[in-house]
Amino acid sequence: MTIAQSRPPLKLELPDHTQLPESDGTFVKNFQEHPQSLLLTSSIYPVLNQLHPDGQFAIGQDSGIYWRLTEPPEQGCEAPDWFYVPNVAPLLDGDYRRSYVMWKEVIAPLLAIEFVSGNGSEERDRTSPFSGDDAKGGKFWVYEQAVRIPFYAIYEVKKASVEVYQLIGNRYQLCQPNDRGHYPIPELGVELGIWQGEYMNQALPWLRWWDNAGNLLLTGEERADREMDRADRLAAKLRELGINPEDV
Repeated sequence: MTIAQSRPPLKLELPDHTQLPESDGTFVKNFQEHPQSLLLTSSIYPVLNQLHPDGQFAIGQDSGIYWRLTEPPEQGCEAPDWFYVPNVAPLLDGDYRRSYVMWKEVIAPLLAIEFVSGNGSEERDRTSPFSGDDAKGGKFWVYEQAVRIPFYAIYEVKKASVEVYQLIGNRYQLCQPNDRGHYPIPELGVELGIWQGEYMNQALPWLRWWDNAGNLLLTGEERADREMDRADRLAAKLRELGINPEDV
């Protein structure tokens, strides 16, 4: 037996989410990003709970997706403002996820959303990390070619618009809106579009969900307010009939 044959095989241990940076060190770009993420998450949760009665799904908000091992690690990471991954554990070994590490996972996110603060060039950057001096690669390229996320949405609050791309073959194809001006996400049974209204004291064109029948998906607070209004109307009707609502 040779010396080489007697050596045990090398075991390559790649870092997991506990060993990689949780942040790329950049600030959240504006005060609208946090409520926008909350609005998307709160309103889609009842749908996701129905789709995943076992609770196996994860939502990332400005959280890193590590797609390749680099030095420094942040060069191999993108952090969508909002993304959803189906059929994965929300916790790992009983602990919260610090990031989403593709070489430790099996399933890619189904949908990633970027909120534009500048001119949109960063979100539409198709630069390959192998084409020149840019070692990181553009967001569009990473989501399309590396992580291969089936749906990618670019939301621009200043333009009151959203672009939705679907991965068909090896390329993102720009989706066309339906008659309501919304973009269906068939795997979720919902539509994505722009809603003009007030949320958390900000009157803006917000990115929101609708069901396939065109009904706006409400946040938990909106659902509670609607139930309260319904109860108030019922109480008023009972009083008109001479009935004390407290006796019913």
